[in-house]
Amino acid sequence: MLDIHQLEEGQQVYIIYRNPHTQTVSNVQEATVARDPMNPSQLSLLLFDFYHPIEEDDAIFASYEEAESLFEEFYM
Repeated sequence: MLDIHQLEEGQQVYIIYRNPHTQTVSNVQEATVARDPMNPSQLSLLLFDFYHPIEEDDAIFASYEEAESLFEEFYM
């Protein structure tokens, strides 16, 4: 997992994303680290054209394989 304090704007990362409409559905998604337009001092994850604030407990990975491995461990 990546340390959220070392993320840089424009970086491509992978996260385990839980579908907000169907809580039993999760998958690995690619996201981009970007400045939140509503709060430019804060980095966010740009995912599906929405900005998600980065939080301390977010699991953010450098590669799809790393995220998939943890996903398999916990969800399968």
